[in-house]
Amino acid sequence: MHDTQPPAAQAPSQQAPSPQVQNPLLAPWAGPYGGVPAFDQVKVELFKPALEAAMDKARAEVAAIANNPAAPNFENTLAALEDLGRTLDDVRTIYSVWSSTMNGPEFQAIEREMAPKLAAFHDEINQNEKLFQRIEAVYTSPEKAKLTPEQQRLSWLRYTDMVRAGAKLDAAAKKRLVEINQRLASLFTTFSQNVLKDEESYAVILESEADLAGLPDSVRAGAAAAAEARGQKGKWAISNTRSAMEPFLTYSSRRDLREKVWRNYVNRGDNGDARDNNAIISEILKLRAERSKLLGYSTHAHWRLENAMAKTPERAMALMEAVWTPAVARVREEVADMQAVANKEGAKLKIAPWDYRYYAEKVRKAKYDLDQNEVKPYMQLEKLREGMFWVAGELFSFVFVPVDNVPVYHPDVRVWEVKDKTSGRHIGLWYFDPYARPGKRSGAWMNAYRSQERFKGEVTTIVSNNSNFVKGKPGEPVLISWEDAETLFHEFGHALHGLNSQVSYPSLSGTAVPRDYVEFPSQLLEHWLSTPEVLNRFAVHYQTGKPIPQALVDRIKKASTFNQGFATVEFLASALVDMKLHLAGAKEINPDAFERDTLKALGMPEEIVMRHRTPQFTHVFAGDGYSAGYYSYLWADTLTADAYEAFTEGGGLYDRAVADRLRKNVFSLGNTVDPAEAYRSFRGKDAGIDALMRKRGFPVSRAAAK
Repeated sequence: MHDTQPPAAQAPSQQAPSPQVQNPLLAPWAGPYGGVPAFDQVKVELFKPALEAAMDKARAEVAAIANNPAAPNFENTLAALEDLGRTLDDVRTIYSVWSSTMNGPEFQAIEREMAPKLAAFHDEINQNEKLFQRIEAVYTSPEKAKLTPEQQRLSWLRYTDMVRAGAKLDAAAKKRLVEINQRLASLFTTFSQNVLKDEESYAVILESEADLAGLPDSVRAGAAAAAEARGQKGKWAISNTRSAMEPFLTYSSRRDLREKVWRNYVNRGDNGDARDNNAIISEILKLRAERSKLLGYSTHAHWRLENAMAKTPERAMALMEAVWTPAVARVREEVADMQAVANKEGAKLKIAPWDYRYYAEKVRKAKYDLDQNEVKPYMQLEKLREGMFWVAGELFSFVFVPVDNVPVYHPDVRVWEVKDKTSGRHIGLWYFDPYARPGKRSGAWMNAYRSQERFKGEVTTIVSNNSNFVKGKPGEPVLISWEDAETLFHEFGHALHGLNSQVSYPSLSGTAVPRDYVEFPSQLLEHWLSTPEVLNRFAVHYQTGKPIPQALVDRIKKASTFNQGFATVEFLASALVDMKLHLAGAKEINPDAFERDTLKALGMPEEIVMRHRTPQFTHVFAGDGYSAGYYSYLWADTLTADAYEAFTEGGGLYDRAVADRLRKNVFSLGNTVDPAEAYRSFRGKDAGIDALMRKRGFPVSRAAAK
């Protein structure tokens, strides 16, 4: 799955830099486009003093708001809070970029030291009694009715966030909450560093041509480059990341090596060594359970979902269980098809998890005459990026212009200015960091370096997309799979969500929406990849330049629901285990045993493992972000499938009227209105489960209504 990192920064300070500022990370962002991150000024040793100085500055700003002698009102309290901590936001933005993309031993030491300090600072703000009294006074005042709807939404958000963070607890409970949050911050950091280290430490080195059997040229080239980067020129390395693992398991005819690569990958964080994450997970779960009780909730899941679209874990579970049964039934069919192919070939094996992708590819070829190797030569990374830009132009009138006048943190990173096609108005900046490298976490994600706002003048957004494609030889195009192309469009959907934002207050801006809503715009954008308009223009052969043949497009479309059993079950297994772990309360949990027993009780097909096994589930255990919330992708996909049908019921996927309605009611609103209300304004109704089942090729009649 793919994820979005919430906006870390809000806006550059408008003050001139003080001559006393020695640490460049503390200087306001300077340069064009309203200021940009000074990535070229970064030295790892600057992070700790910058964070500490920025926290001190923010403390003084909080004190000024909390101790203001004037009666609390929206402007001197809530609007003032929107202006709080600009310097800290800027520093933390750059810090988070280093954490996710430039992470080495020197940085990790700082990260371990600063994680609990940053958590304590966050609690310090949330537990400031004078500040909370002012926020509560504005929220409960009859004057609130005179505020704009957006201001009322901000009042609600600030008040409920502080209550949910412990503002109403007594002194002893507050003290314990601070201890819990600091300890969790340390555990989250150790968890993610352990996974990163396992990804960097394990690789399968291929010694000879015989080890490459079945691999297409693009995979071979990537493996050769990976080996050279490890100092093993002349050999081939399959790195321990998804982007390297999946193509190897799909194409390698060496079953022994498939198993080796698979085991390395699924055992990250679970090798019984110093980097084993099981004890960390047990402690995280205990602390989360204790925290939820302190805050007045029966479980962590109930606390997390209160302000999500689902509202309760029970509603999220009902959706997952409705989809689980038909998905497992589809897996049984898929496995039978694969076993038949293996038997016909005389393979004398029973389909195992390391065989699934390999034999699924054979079935795809037999059933649909569709070979992924036939598709891949048309899937050039750079051409598809151009295709995304074109779609953004058609739907939202954006145009992307490359710029080289802003600093970047690595030579692989490129930047584009985003403008309005008609007026030429500056919309924002888009940073693109597409390639895997040591120190960069695996997966794909979007980040907001700065959120759009306009309450004190127009401030434009800066967003980034990050991937882990394997670089081939210099000068050769990077060819990616169809699934990787969908991921590319997905993350770009998050970026467009941020770029379309038109709100006043940064706390409500862009992708700062409930977790089970934020994946809706991104999943929706995946649909534009398969449109003829994109494929005919941008899916062109890397050697001949000819567009992908229509017959091949037809076969891709015909196979669109192929392997949906596998895709749905591997995701849902992770989502269900996540939810059940967090519904278990204070119960002592052995993560490996809990995972095994839960999957057995669910009837998990033995040919599949969870997409993210518990010891490497960074969505859930490297932070609170998706904890008890991994179901969000499925919840959002019910909206995605239904919204897609809004286009097909209209004039097609490029219907301007539907696109304008989508932009007005979804992409531009941020969190200024309740997501359910925003969706109804776009669609005219709530989304049921039927469209989701149709999208995945499952029988509609067997699904319960959501």
